[in-house]
Amino acid sequence: MPIITISRGSYSKGKEIAEKVAQELGYECIARKVLLEASDEFNIPELKLIRAIHDAPSLLGRLSVEKKKYIAFVRKEILDHFKKDNVVYHGLAGHFFVKGISHVIKVRIIADMEDRVRLEMKREGISREKALHILQKDDEERRKWSQALYHLDTRDSGSYDLVLHIHKLTVNDAVDTICRTAKLAQFQATPESRRAIDDLALAAHAEAKLMVLAPDLQVSADDGKVLVKMMAPQFFVDKLTQDICESAKAIPGIKEIKVDVTAQGAGSAG
Repeated sequence: MPIITISRGSYSKGKEIAEKVAQELGYECIARKVLLEASDEFNIPELKLIRAIHDAPSLLGRLSVEKKKYIAFVRKEILDHFKKDNVVYHGLAGHFFVKGISHVIKVRIIADMEDRVRLEMKREGISREKALHILQKDDEERRKWSQALYHLDTRDSGSYDLVLHIHKLTVNDAVDTICRTAKLAQFQATPESRRAIDDLALAAHAEAKLMVLAPDLQVSADDGKVLVKMMAPQFFVDKLTQDICESAKAIPGIKEIKVDVTAQGAGSAG
């Protein structure tokens, strides 16, 4: 069965839809759970993780070292769940982490701004102008975040398999559409797509654990073989390579590790 990611803005009924889809299909439904797991495993306050995956980057469009670490921690937990299949994830970033995986159904839920404004006004007891400002700011933060991290716009329909507009379509209509899509042959898991998820999950696990040694490292995995790339001062290359190889021994699933360190101002060593 496929994995289902549901992206949505505030007050778009995305949470309700995700929970009903999970119930209908007998799936696990996750969102905040991954933040709690990341907070517990890496000893980071949940609030810091929430800010890392919701707040836009700096004015220069750069992600801080701290924010990169927190995103890596959350990515690791999300992909651990995705490895098990039969999961609905609703929240920011889920579909970015599984780009190109054939058994993932990427869904975007949208709703009319006026409907969202009315719900915000009712919940917070604020004026229409204030509610509109809050929602527009939130949408823009999410858009900037996705562009900074993955050069993708949350509003781009090409990033999704389904875009469902909750207005004429009801919540139940959306649930029915997603569940019927989940039964299509083209979204069923294959040995190749499962291996691709496993590779992503292993790379994410290694990155999250090794970032303490080198925050700007890049990690990829292929059937248990892990490649770590980074830059470092010439005098630190051998020590860093040794530390990474030693730390990688504690990461389950790594069969082989290769470290490619580009010495600043020189070639590579590994």
